[in-house]
Amino acid sequence: MRDAMLIVHFIGLAMGLGTSFAFMFLGMASAKMEESERLKFTLNTFALSRMGQIGLTLLVISGLYLMAPYWRSLANSPMLIAKLVLVLVLGALVGINSANAKKALAGDAATHLKKMAPLGKLSLLTALAIVVLAVLIFH
Repeated sequence: MRDAMLIVHFIGLAMGLGTSFAFMFLGMASAKMEESERLKFTLNTFALSRMGQIGLTLLVISGLYLMAPYWRSLANSPMLIAKLVLVLVLGALVGINSANAKKALAGDAATHLKKMAPLGKLSLLTALAIVVLAVLIFH
């Protein structure tokens, strides 16, 4: 069962982190567009965010299972605690950006997109930090 959960975990990682990288490259592509075209393009790319949400969900579900042998020693592992805290931070960032995306789709897209850009970058950096910590902890 552990191998199956590792597979699910890595699929979730690919989906979640892949979404962050995809948005980064889509943002670079949209920067070359005219303002009205950029807004329409960016709003259409929000469909991709569902993949990231599903990936994060798979990561959390499989991660809880994979953490089973480590719960008892959690207090003695500050890097693992940091990783788990960053997962919570990432979840919050994804939630905030999802709420902003819904507001952008409902109206006043330019205002909400400006809020989303720095949070998206922070989400990518947080996800990368989680991966680094996971490698350092579980290698």
